[in-house]
Amino acid sequence: MATETINAKLLTKMFLAGAANIEAKKEFINELNVFPVPDGDTGTNMTLTILSAAKEVSAIDKPEMMAVSKAISSGSLRGARGNSGVILSQLLRGFTKGVRDYKEIDVQILAQACERAKETAYKAVMKPKEGTILTVAKGIAQKAQELADTTTDLEEFIPKVIEHAEYVLSKTPDMLPVLKEAGVVDSGGQGLLEVIKGAYDAFLGKEIDYSAIAASTGTTMTKVSADTSIDIKFGYCTEFIIMTEKAFTEKDELEFKAFLESIGDSIVCVADDDIVKIHVHTNDPGLAIQKALTYGQLSRMKIDNMREEHQEKLIKDAEKLAAQQKAEKKPRKSVGFIAVSIGKGMNQIFEELGADYIIEGGQTMNPSTDDMLSAIDHVNADHIFILPNNKNIILAANQAKSLVKDKDIIVIPTKTVPQGITAIINYVADCDVDTNEETMNEEIKNVKTGQVTYAVRDTHIDDKEIHEGDIMGIGDAGILAVGTSIDKTTKEMLAELVDDDTELISLYYGDEVTREDAEHFASEVEALYPDVDVDAHEGGQPIYYYVLSVE
Repeated sequence: MATETINAKLLTKMFLAGAANIEAKKEFINELNVFPVPDGDTGTNMTLTILSAAKEVSAIDKPEMMAVSKAISSGSLRGARGNSGVILSQLLRGFTKGVRDYKEIDVQILAQACERAKETAYKAVMKPKEGTILTVAKGIAQKAQELADTTTDLEEFIPKVIEHAEYVLSKTPDMLPVLKEAGVVDSGGQGLLEVIKGAYDAFLGKEIDYSAIAASTGTTMTKVSADTSIDIKFGYCTEFIIMTEKAFTEKDELEFKAFLESIGDSIVCVADDDIVKIHVHTNDPGLAIQKALTYGQLSRMKIDNMREEHQEKLIKDAEKLAAQQKAEKKPRKSVGFIAVSIGKGMNQIFEELGADYIIEGGQTMNPSTDDMLSAIDHVNADHIFILPNNKNIILAANQAKSLVKDKDIIVIPTKTVPQGITAIINYVADCDVDTNEETMNEEIKNVKTGQVTYAVRDTHIDDKEIHEGDIMGIGDAGILAVGTSIDKTTKEMLAELVDDDTELISLYYGDEVTREDAEHFASEVEALYPDVDVDAHEGGQPIYYYVLSVE
């Protein structure tokens, strides 16, 4: 018997199932990142974005199409992180605008909503690039329109759309040479496909494990009271992957789930070939680990103390409230600055240069649109400059700008911390906002940036063979140097960046580099370039041994 409509209750289940599926696949999506850096985060960003919406959807007692649509749209917009998360939020925003006025969704409405989703996302990106999540969204919209003229049966319609989306995704390496060279499909497109596949599972009535969503959104869904002694029954959030040494049968899965239920709750046990993903809240992680070791070796182990996290959240909430009250007491000024930064040294530099508010984040954890809005609330100024300092944060900053009505928000598209430092240094208080915006935008073009980190997997990119553990020097446009020595690789990268016009090299050393080592390295760079000023600063950033600028 054909299924011709989706009501609000089923749409809710489908959306939450899509969120659950991408949450389960986020590490796989992260590993599709073209650059083999330790902070490839497309899967994480898309998951955090959709979980923000899932939190709001889960709070609806009696689903109605308008309420569910608003929850999906507003939750994803405010929770959007990174370029992939912002684009996903725009796809969801467009889709929900296409369905919110109907009590039930049929094939025609669904096709129109897919088209509207595509149009909304394309408009949100200044220079849309094919071979990305946008291309997959466009393929979905085109196939949906085509099928809407031939069938009214959603059971026929949805799988054919998914099949075409998989085909379009498989072609993304032909559209973006960098994907082909790295041997991967587009990670954002893969994320979108996982959301749709999860939604289809719920449509078919398959049993969906929503516990991962409950675990991921639980702390944010619960309003924190002044009671610091809140009762957390099971104190340790425990996650790991079992690499099975023999077949993990359905019987094994049932037995292991039963064991986990005897020692905790919020259980996820998902088997996929020779990999089993486990999530459990328990008071004795050791018991879960010991039992798991009987099935095979363990990987990606992560144990978090939820009681400690709760206390930390209470402290952070109190600090935020105090900061907001402090900002409100300050007299309103003409111009303020918000900078995205990570690392004690980097933060201090921005503060000394006049930044009013530092958003902790950056490459290792892209701040959300909501984080941007919170920062804007904290700065009592008529005009606020935002320095994203990362190319993957600019869209979220612009999305926050579009949601603010009572302040003039100016996003300077700084792609790196050194660009952000250059931008704020070139601000002149005696000039008007428009002149300063123009000056900062021009000055950041003169900054060449390099970042030094390690490779997390083998790959081939930018005509370079890279092996796991290699040191990489990454420039603004790609990988400039690869080696096994931090200092040698950094020097090779500098040789690509320095030219006859170079006047200054600024080195910001990370939390794994000592002051002595950084100063010694700076002196070696000075010897290589005697006509160039070389400065070494404590950055304190994780993951990147050095972040440097050449001006």
